[in-house]
Amino acid sequence: MQEPPPYAPPGVGGAPPPAAMVSKVDMTISCEGLRDADVFSKSDPICVLYSLDGNRRREIGRTERIDDNLNPKFQKQITIDYHFEEVQRLAFYLFDIDDKDNDVSKADFLGKCECTLGQIVSSTNFKRPLDYQGRNYGSISIQAQEQGGMQKSVKLTLKGVKLDKKDWFGKSDPFLEFHRQLLDGSYALAHRTEFIKNTLNPRWKPMKINTRRLCDNNPDTVIRVECFDWNSNGSHDLIGEFYTTLAELEQSSAGKTFACVHPKKKSKRGYRHSGEIVIEQITVSREYSFLEYIQGGCELNFVVGIDFTGSNGDPRDPSSLHYLGGSSPNQYTQAITAVGNVIQDYDSDQMYPAFGFGARLPPTWQVSHQFSLNGNPQDPNCYGIPGILGAYHQCINTVQLYGPTNASPIIGNVAKMAREALQQQQAKDYFILLLLTDGILTDMQQTIHMIIEASELPMSIIIVGVGDADFSDMERLDSDDRLLSIGSRKAKRDIVQFVPFRDFRNARPDRLAAHVMREVPTQLCEMYNNILHVPPLYPPFDAPPS
Repeated sequence: MQEPPPYAPPGVGGAPPPAAMVSKVDMTISCEGLRDADVFSKSDPICVLYSLDGNRRREIGRTERIDDNLNPKFQKQITIDYHFEEVQRLAFYLFDIDDKDNDVSKADFLGKCECTLGQIVSSTNFKRPLDYQGRNYGSISIQAQEQGGMQKSVKLTLKGVKLDKKDWFGKSDPFLEFHRQLLDGSYALAHRTEFIKNTLNPRWKPMKINTRRLCDNNPDTVIRVECFDWNSNGSHDLIGEFYTTLAELEQSSAGKTFACVHPKKKSKRGYRHSGEIVIEQITVSREYSFLEYIQGGCELNFVVGIDFTGSNGDPRDPSSLHYLGGSSPNQYTQAITAVGNVIQDYDSDQMYPAFGFGARLPPTWQVSHQFSLNGNPQDPNCYGIPGILGAYHQCINTVQLYGPTNASPIIGNVAKMAREALQQQQAKDYFILLLLTDGILTDMQQTIHMIIEASELPMSIIIVGVGDADFSDMERLDSDDRLLSIGSRKAKRDIVQFVPFRDFRNARPDRLAAHVMREVPTQLCEMYNNILHVPPLYPPFDAPPS
């Protein structure tokens, strides 16, 4: 059994690589105690939703108008694309509409609420006061629900029996492709297996395919399964194909057989098929989405680890990576702010453990590979992103930068936190470690061991390379192509995202956050769906009020 070489078609050996998670969210809006802007009747409110980008405002949608009501419950939902990795700033404006065209430029302003989409989706019942000319006047409640319905995953183990021989000097190198039928009748690739060298009776690795990718969650969507003979030049030969549906697969059991038919041969006299594909094992199970876990009570716990080794340079020198006196924040400050601004919407207490490594600490001036930025070993928590930055800035003036660059102690500490959370056997606390370093890790082997161990725990690791060092060895930790391994040990899932800050030096800080955070939803779902096998803590709208 072989993995495809680098020049094999994209996706060989599995589904196409995950893109950033995008979900459509329907928002239901109601208000209480609105200002009465009409003289002889009550206000006729309408709610308009805008996205905010700096000082720019763009309308996303609006509700219907409700006549003579200061406590409206709007029926028309507003739909918006949800991107976890972005801070999506929103503004809900309430107007009293008196003209038939619903022209808000001629309407009386009743109040507004500015927030982020992350704050809404992470709350079971988001309720905030409305701001009217600097004072509270009435309130708005928003309930968000993800579109798409219930998702499932299909776990399959398949084998081929007596497939056609396609190679001159061997047998065949078979692999499978699964395609879902689109509305226009064409087909889109959903999954591709590995190829197996020189056999007519292959047994493919167990595979797992999300039903959204496999059939758009429609049990009656046609699925075409093609069997090919792999060729190194990319010109693969079709052995045969068969058609099925999710509904049929759900009714199938071990031993179910599909005839693999070549479309150009089926009209030939005496031709039956080009081999058979047999189900050895199949299970179809419920699969929960990232938003279902978040709305069901799962919180993201943000932890920061900062490199205080001597290679950063004297913090008093403007060329130092830790210099604080420049006209713009240093790279450490920018990265903490960008990533923290995304995560803070999903952590209710806003208390974040923050550590440093690689410095000498007073009064003994012993080197420490893990110390609390706030100076309190018993309680390393800082309140909010400003609290982390304040502790970091104070620490710069207190410790002596030294070395070496050992990251494994901090990874091990966060893994300990995650392990304690795992004992609950619930989807309740997921940890995200932001590790900032200016160079290659001295303890690379130990770090790899720690990451492999942590891959079975509810945590993700984001590593940002600060400065202009050669970070090529760090790419090894970001195992997008194949799971991280060392010796006989192999990670259960990919939990690391690495990026050099310099790649985003000329971009807006939120672009850095969008890049490093985009895989977190997938990593969280893999943990709870595939490893821990637990549903959300609560059904989303039965969760305790937040």
